[in-house]
Amino acid sequence: MPTIAFASSKGGAGKSTSAVLLGTEIAERGATVTIVDADPNQPVTRWGRKPDRPETLTVVGGVTEETLLDVLDDAALRTTFVIVDLEGTANLMVAQAMSRADLVIIPTRGSELDAIEAIKVIKFIGRQEKAYQKQIPYAVLFTQTNPAVRPRTLKSLEHDLLQQGVPMFGTALNERDAFRAIFSFGGSLSGLDPKTVGNLSAALANARQFTAEAIAMLKQRNLTAEHQTEAV
Repeated sequence: MPTIAFASSKGGAGKSTSAVLLGTEIAERGATVTIVDADPNQPVTRWGRKPDRPETLTVVGGVTEETLLDVLDDAALRTTFVIVDLEGTANLMVAQAMSRADLVIIPTRGSELDAIEAIKVIKFIGRQEKAYQKQIPYAVLFTQTNPAVRPRTLKSLEHDLLQQGVPMFGTALNERDAFRAIFSFGGSLSGLDPKTVGNLSAALANARQFTAEAIAMLKQRNLTAEHQTEAV
């Protein structure tokens, strides 16, 4: 079953938010999902204790370097999707999760400093590919973007990463009150009250577009792997 890891070396990039959005949207499509909270601050675990979490979504927190691989392998046997919210440092736990990942998503804000941190994660992935002798697919996800305006700085960063051959999501997760609200109230976007949360329909459309693109990346990865196997 596919394992998706969210990795960022810089706090505040939207890693946990992106993981919860993806997990809840997949669960509401009817699939079973486990989110493994490997962030020491346990933001997803706190969200998971609030009401209205999708019935097919499980949150596992409190993992350590000694238990992570067993937790990931067990989750992969029990649920269709496994999502890992990693801590923001390059350590053994992050490396272990990447060794199991079918896709690593690197959330980053649209600034030069944040892009530099994203490149650090990409270089770390490259070292893990050598260590584990396997390809680890990844893609950069721009987060907290302005839904109305794409600044020149963001366009420039996208162009620079494209020139370097860095895979990127075509969808950016916008700065939305609804994305913060699910951590305050619990549950998923679809369970929020549109009377109290502004532009909820736009937030839902944004999250679903991101989810569809992530699933398409996983399908493409599977097709590529099948073709490589047939060629051997």
